[in-house]
Amino acid sequence: MPKITVEHVRSAGVVGAGGAGFPTHVKLSAKADTAIINAAECEPLLHKDKEVLRNFADEVIEGLAAAMQLTGAKRGVIGVKEKYSDVIDSLRRKLASDMEILPLKDAYPAGDEFVLVYDVLGRVIPPGGIPLDVGAVVMNVETALNVSRSHKTPVVEKFVSVAGAVMNPVTLRVPVGTPLSACVAAAGLSASDPVYIVGGVMMGRLTENPDEPVAKTTGAVIVLPADHIVVRRYRRDWKSQVRIGRSACDQCSFCTELCPRYLLGHPIEPHRAMRSLAFNLIGEANVRGTAFCCECNLCSMYSCPEDLDPKAVCGQNKRRLATEGEKWADSPFNADRPGLLMAGRKAPTKRLYAKLGLGGFQNVGPLVEKPLKARKVGIALKQHVGAACLPLVKPGQKVSAGQQIGQVPEKDGKPSLGAPVHASIAGTVCDVRDGIVWIEG
Repeated sequence: MPKITVEHVRSAGVVGAGGAGFPTHVKLSAKADTAIINAAECEPLLHKDKEVLRNFADEVIEGLAAAMQLTGAKRGVIGVKEKYSDVIDSLRRKLASDMEILPLKDAYPAGDEFVLVYDVLGRVIPPGGIPLDVGAVVMNVETALNVSRSHKTPVVEKFVSVAGAVMNPVTLRVPVGTPLSACVAAAGLSASDPVYIVGGVMMGRLTENPDEPVAKTTGAVIVLPADHIVVRRYRRDWKSQVRIGRSACDQCSFCTELCPRYLLGHPIEPHRAMRSLAFNLIGEANVRGTAFCCECNLCSMYSCPEDLDPKAVCGQNKRRLATEGEKWADSPFNADRPGLLMAGRKAPTKRLYAKLGLGGFQNVGPLVEKPLKARKVGIALKQHVGAACLPLVKPGQKVSAGQQIGQVPEKDGKPSLGAPVHASIAGTVCDVRDGIVWIEG
């Protein structure tokens, strides 16, 4: 295996491909005793991580080995759902002696890194903390693949699940910047009034722009009919959420009792946020514990028997407190709660499918071997946590595939947090506007 350096990872623009987009070179500059690959992929209808493991196992394992070498980790773990026994059997034959597989239950949110770290190590990441606080570094499957390739190519392609109201649900390999509509067209649209969800149905977002470019963090595009229950839930406005929450919440506390962060002992209790809607002058929730909400949406999409939206209430409160600079000091932590409750309160994926009305869609997503070609791409200058890149190109300029077209700005003489971006196809820059470099091949 070639020796991969932190500089390789940085210059290749590798970021968390699972959705967060945290620059991977920063993670791999730290020290940890365990490196974990998150292959849980617990969002309904998503299959791209499993397909990457099935088709590029050697490179993913190389990425894990590189992470272990760079962080000094003595143990490497790949967390995969136990139902994918063929993938697990194939991986086990390839692993080094200091690597292992952890079979995971088919439950949501198994892919939350706080939950995953607890399942792997039995350690609880402190409220507001990160895996490194307990000696772990966590990477997504595709992130590990990109780490393994970082010494020879930057991140210019993305694996994307296309599912829902399409004729042939698939996993595609596309140039970064490919329009979502091109991905959906490759799967065959089957809805007459389609709505696109970028990411999963639980933690994704609606987009009104079908030509939105695929980013390094885009894991899926889910197509649903406009009248689907999930779409209606996402389109409910904030005033309606507050009004309904004030009048209908009966304080059953199911949202809290099944909250994955509450079960880990964190000071988050969504039912208290819902209760506070009814007795304050702010017009929204007003409890400090919402700062630790991971917005997994389990409370709103699964737990609540009244179809209320505790996630939106907690999220709104969380962002207001952050804007006001409010912080929870000395967060209370219930160390006994995980051992007592966590194992018995996981949300089975089958029940989640039924609750979300997804049973009528095919739950498959095989990888299409031939990469999808794109005639025009839009490369966003901010596809990561941190500062947006500064463009290095202008309209009319010719670029080659893999050429760096955006660089991280400096602050106080040092690079800001971020990752460079690169042209995913050869062509001519036709526009640079609204934070996107458009390239026509």
